Amino acid sequence: MREIIFDTETTGLDSTEDRIIEFGGIELVNRFPTGRTFHVFINPQGRKVHPDALAVHGITDASLADKPVFSGIATELVDFLDGADLIAHNANFDIGFLNAEFSRLDIPMVEPSRVVDTLAIARRKHPMGPNSLDALCRRYGIDNSHRTKHGALLDSELLAEVYIELIGGKQAALMLDVQNSDGGDASGGGTIVVIKPRPRPLSPRLTDGEIEAHRQLVETLGENAVWRVVEPSYAAAARGS
Repeated sequence: MREIIFDTETTGLDSTEDRIIEFGGIELVNRFPTGRTFHVFINPQGRKVHPDALAVHGITDASLADKPVFSGIATELVDFLDGADLIAHNANFDIGFLNAEFSRLDIPMVEPSRVVDTLAIARRKHPMGPNSLDALCRRYGIDNSHRTKHGALLDSELLAEVYIELIGGKQAALMLDVQNSDGGDASGGGTIVVIKPRPRPLSPRLTDGEIEAHRQLVETLGENAVWRVVEPSYAAAARGS
């Protein structure tokens, strides 16, 4: 399973007028980061950064002057996103901006079925909130002390850790011995988890005296005692074997 955790920074809040100025995404396969990322700053083609947006992410008009325009990075971005579920916090905002940029270039827009909103998951799991990214980092003990401003790649890295916690914690990603149904490795497709038996059973922790005391207790419980069903030797003893 391939997923992209991503975030955008923009010139403002209106996707019909404002533009994406930063994209950051990281790739997960089977809920593990692969190390593959896509990060780029983008020239908004004359659209000025709104002061309120500047206060959030700190990206200035001057710093964007020599960056590529969206059409210059679109093919690489589409290739990075292709075939993956897209995961974002308050995803409607980010997907709205992505689709607005794609539509300007006649690129097919992202289908809603591919989108996972971690804010919606957090609100279901923690209905009393708060459920901002910073609040969720505090809730799950994720270090975000280096996050003094919003940044697309940093926020994606933090969100990846939050996402794993939201869907059940790191245990959900533990793959002890993974094989495809055809016996190959788990590089893709449907996988199963095989938990190998111990090479030797654990040593018994009950003494002979404790076992005998339990046996005597079972004898007082009657012929329908559940222990006579789950422990065959008791049933044999009742038949005089």
